[in-house]
Amino acid sequence: MSVIITLLVFIAGLVFLNQLAKKHTKYSRRVFIGLGLGIVFGAIIQLLFQSDSSTTETIIDWISIVGSGYVSLLQMLVTPLIFVSLVRAFTTVQGEKNIGKIGGNVLTVLIVTVAIASLIGFMTTLLFNLDGATLVQGEDEMARIAQIKESQQEIVGMTLPQQILSFLPTNVFEDFAGLRPTSNIGVVIFATFVGVAYLGIARKDPENAAIFKKAMDTLHSIVSRIVTLVLRVAPYGIFALMTKAIATASFESLLNMGIFVIAAYVAIIIMFIIHALILAGFKVSPAQFFKKAWNALSFAFTSRSSAGALPLTIASQSKAMGVDEATANFSSTFGLSIGQNGCAGIYPTMLAVIVAPTVGMDLSDPMVWLSIIGIVTISSLGVAGVGGGATFASLIVFGSLGLPVEIIGLMVSIEPIIDMGRTALNVNDSMVAGVVTARRMKTLDDSILKDPQQQVSPEAELG
Repeated sequence: MSVIITLLVFIAGLVFLNQLAKKHTKYSRRVFIGLGLGIVFGAIIQLLFQSDSSTTETIIDWISIVGSGYVSLLQMLVTPLIFVSLVRAFTTVQGEKNIGKIGGNVLTVLIVTVAIASLIGFMTTLLFNLDGATLVQGEDEMARIAQIKESQQEIVGMTLPQQILSFLPTNVFEDFAGLRPTSNIGVVIFATFVGVAYLGIARKDPENAAIFKKAMDTLHSIVSRIVTLVLRVAPYGIFALMTKAIATASFESLLNMGIFVIAAYVAIIIMFIIHALILAGFKVSPAQFFKKAWNALSFAFTSRSSAGALPLTIASQSKAMGVDEATANFSSTFGLSIGQNGCAGIYPTMLAVIVAPTVGMDLSDPMVWLSIIGIVTISSLGVAGVGGGATFASLIVFGSLGLPVEIIGLMVSIEPIIDMGRTALNVNDSMVAGVVTARRMKTLDDSILKDPQQQVSPEAELG
């Protein structure tokens, strides 16, 4: 009976969110309301059924239809979003010679900033004197460790050169199906080849190139519409996901690992400040930038999905910041799987620094610093833009350094909390890469960037 009553309350929450949508409540507000409802409802379930794990499990199984269903839909979008957005970047660029410069600048910003993020993660971990031995292992954490050990064979068993080689696609259909851990970067590489091939056809056979361009524009419109349909259910999905996260979290683990959460957010905030300094160095007002980026960042924070935020990331750059469309597509798409500052920079570095002393690595040795930061930077290639990317990045780093993976499983209790901040940082880095690249290419439209009326709202993009 308690299960039925709890589920009816959950359904009432979904109905309430639907009523807010009918009343045209701002999308971003509905997302945050869903987040808040999930935290409160999850805490209530935790308190009511903390001594009855079977009841909690049954309730969460039903609630996960909404939460896990939403995540599955986001994962469904990743591959088509990456492929269509990246190829369209080639079809919209003005001048073939600009492609290499745009791509080079975007990749440089992404890779340099992820190296900086790794350094910040390293220093923050030392500053807070984090020690992996103090972390508590609960049932969920132990189950996660076992799962990671089972999945690590394919990833961690490879040397770093083998890992780099694994980024290259051997069967593009396998990558489109997402059957490899590095499928994302495989799709990026294949899309790049398609784009380069298009440029060659455009030069030799403009008629066929025009047909292909029209087809890609049409496909982009269809994929964008699918994204719109999926993102409309975000408030409901986030409500369910946060309910599950709080209801199944171990409060003891949360308290014990609270310092790690604080340290992670300190590192994330420092990296946001560094992004602001980079923008200022390229004569872009950080205040203006963050005002224009707010809607994309807030959605990334609540949804914990860089891929889900992609339409807002592109639109924020091209419509509100004055970035040309090709650069906006390049930076946003590359940022989904390359150089994610939060998931692939700060997070795996912090875990590695916590564990390194347990295997005899001397953190006072500059070569240890360089090894960890260098491997983290290289490993930032091909990290997924939907949940699980940070774990994958950490596995590669730990495998390359020869570190035990147990610490990665211990983070299961605090993953959702940290993932919100690091996803927002990932999305911000993509937009920084786009703005900086447009400035260097002299294509940044300052009149749009400085115009406070030029804003991108979720309502407009999801209409």
